[in-house]
Amino acid sequence: MLNKLFIMLLALVLTVLSLSGCTQSERMEGINEKEKDELILAIGSEPDDGFDPTTGWGRYGSPLFQSTLLTRDSDLKIVNDLATGYEVSGDGLVWSVKLRNDAKFSDGKPLTAADVEYTFDTASKSGSVIDLNVMESVEAVDEYTVEFVLKEARSTFVNSLLTTGIVPKHAHGGDYAQKPIGSGPFKFVQWDKGQQLIVEANPLYYGAEPYFKKLTFLFLAEDAAFAAAKAGQVDMAGIPPAFSRQQVPGMRLVALDSVDNRGIMFPYAPSGQKTADGLNVGNDVTADAAIRRAVNVAVDRRALVDGVLEGRGTPAYTVCDGLPWWNPEAVIEDADMDGAGQILTDAGWLDNDGDGILEKGDLKAQFTLLYPSNDQTRQYLAISVADMLKPLGIDIRVTGKSWDDIKTMMHSNAVLFGWGSHDPLEMYNLYHSETTGSGWYNAGFYHNTAVDGYMDKALAATSEEEAIAYWKKAQWDGQTGLSARGDAPWAWLVNLNHLYLVKENLVVGRQKIQPHGHGWPVTDNIVEWRWDD
Repeated sequence: MLNKLFIMLLALVLTVLSLSGCTQSERMEGINEKEKDELILAIGSEPDDGFDPTTGWGRYGSPLFQSTLLTRDSDLKIVNDLATGYEVSGDGLVWSVKLRNDAKFSDGKPLTAADVEYTFDTASKSGSVIDLNVMESVEAVDEYTVEFVLKEARSTFVNSLLTTGIVPKHAHGGDYAQKPIGSGPFKFVQWDKGQQLIVEANPLYYGAEPYFKKLTFLFLAEDAAFAAAKAGQVDMAGIPPAFSRQQVPGMRLVALDSVDNRGIMFPYAPSGQKTADGLNVGNDVTADAAIRRAVNVAVDRRALVDGVLEGRGTPAYTVCDGLPWWNPEAVIEDADMDGAGQILTDAGWLDNDGDGILEKGDLKAQFTLLYPSNDQTRQYLAISVADMLKPLGIDIRVTGKSWDDIKTMMHSNAVLFGWGSHDPLEMYNLYHSETTGSGWYNAGFYHNTAVDGYMDKALAATSEEEAIAYWKKAQWDGQTGLSARGDAPWAWLVNLNHLYLVKENLVVGRQKIQPHGHGWPVTDNIVEWRWDD
């Protein structure tokens, strides 16, 4: 109880501090919300590296301050933003993009092809999470035409046009990430690190005028954000599933579908190998396909959603459930203990010594499952899966570690990871043999020549439709694939709902399926937000 009181007091103190920049009329009791044109939001964490798209800001959601060349509508269809259209050459190597001529940065300077050229050239050299290695060159052909030349055909290059916010060549200095200038619907006002971010509507924005003139983002932990919502100090708060059953007067719960998934990555290779850095690779238990398939079949994903997520999520079967490139044929029947047991028996896994753990020769059906020790949801998922599989004769030792420790252990131990993106390239990064051991990608050293071939063809496709067909085959082609129906190098468990407490009469529009990361992606359609009439 004392801890809860402390959290509430902390939230109120931080909120009072944050309100120092608000008008007196906002703080008056009884203000008519329909006349209030400012919002206070506690929806997510503070970006560690600031607000520079050339180093990754906006990759998993709206860049807010900046505009992108293209965007996705609420149905995830690609539509124009700064671009008025684009063409791709027959060989897929040259992408020509036409720009609108009425876009301006918030400092009044026009946005032209020179800014687009500068943005992509800078991003390609940043050494950040932005991968533009396929880009040979980018050039402003004229004031409102930019041309990208690729080293090889790459259908997923379109996602770089969707997620890279354009920065001003004339004002992209060393402190840009701390004081961004862009052409998006809102402009930067003030960032008090560790406390709040204040933005205002950009009067020079070329799109629809936002209803709200000012937004204050409070950087609160989820429990403190919940306390602030209960105290009536915020208009919207991101919360964890554990708080979703509690009623808060004057607010409603908004649960958004997502591909923000959680799943178990299995070491696919047998033990005995090492990386160039000397890290152990492989695990003889999880290298056995029967173990991986049995786990996938035995896990009760619906029970995980109901028990761990308080019903706020969906069962997960792939890295891209429900997205345009998802193959529904990859979905398996789960929670079948008899079927899972038969898979193991047929593969020679038996309990010969009666200790409740299966053996195959001298090998016990035991392995360690790592999770980040600061993530309670992943901890509960890991423990629940271990409990589910114990009657099957598979002994999972659940262990919490720091991310630094996990990075050194993930090639030889199962890990409870989280991913989820609007870019099919994520599938390539997680499963293609070319990405084996590359950072966090393909940590289990999975490889399948047929799967690689499908994904290579998807990348080389010159139309989105052609690429999607190959992405689907990579998951399951009727005989093989990267899904649980095929090699089962992962056991995907759940897709989280992104949960927000929202003022009862605040309309947040029709939201897309959310990507990985609770918080910033919800602002993608912020120009549509308004008070209900």
